[in-house]
Amino acid sequence: MSQEPKNIDALIIGAGPCGLFQAFELGLLGINSIIIDSMNKVGGQCSELYPDKPIYDIPGIPVCSAEELVDNLLKQIEPFNPTIQLGEEVVGVEKINNEHLVTTSKENQFITKTIFIAGGVGSFQAKKLRLKNVSDYEDQWLYYKIQDKNKLIGKNIVIFGGGDSALDWAIEFATDKNFLDSGGQVTLVHRRDEYRGATASVNTMKDLAEQELIKLYETSTLRSFKTDNNDLKSLTLYKDGKELEVEADVALVFFGLSPKLGPIADWGLEINKKS
Repeated sequence: MSQEPKNIDALIIGAGPCGLFQAFELGLLGINSIIIDSMNKVGGQCSELYPDKPIYDIPGIPVCSAEELVDNLLKQIEPFNPTIQLGEEVVGVEKINNEHLVTTSKENQFITKTIFIAGGVGSFQAKKLRLKNVSDYEDQWLYYKIQDKNKLIGKNIVIFGGGDSALDWAIEFATDKNFLDSGGQVTLVHRRDEYRGATASVNTMKDLAEQELIKLYETSTLRSFKTDNNDLKSLTLYKDGKELEVEADVALVFFGLSPKLGPIADWGLEINKKS
């Protein structure tokens, strides 16, 4: 935790296009700013949901991809060097005289007179497994994101999902020589036989499954799990009216993300929500 709150001219909540452009506008006025975002990368929805999608409604730019827009915004703010803190959520705002005390999820604190909320629809949270008591094992053997791939070397990994993240990670592990040489195994479980991910990724994954580098269970769902001293031992899947047990050390769940307004909803702001 910070020894004492840090004074900053302006604080921006959200590192999406609006938050980045706000930092640029403040920079033109000679105002130092800090940007805080709960995601681990800048760009908001543009980066997380549709980086390759063409965008047509940016003034002066006939068309660009969402990723290109974010890259250009980052170049635009470079001269002003705003601080960007990612993977951190603003959890509290307290007004003290004419200033605001801002507290984050990492227990950092800032004193500022001005706060810009550029949170869009809110922070993106992983869609989680709906299984009794499974939340007790988050960050033990159940993960919704991968922060250090090397910690999974040699593990028997079961990946759940049918989107780009699930496919990309299944392919990543199944083609990693160090992972395979260490005895690591990859299993992909999807509740359907159609996928939301890129066609090329689906084809690559199925080729790897044919080579037995990925164990593939389609039209399957997780029914239960077994542990020993809090370590995962196996997962029970339900497929075609039958249960089957799959050995596992780690479960990676990539069911997608959903936006949540989070603590912003508790700050007494008048919010108009589109229907």
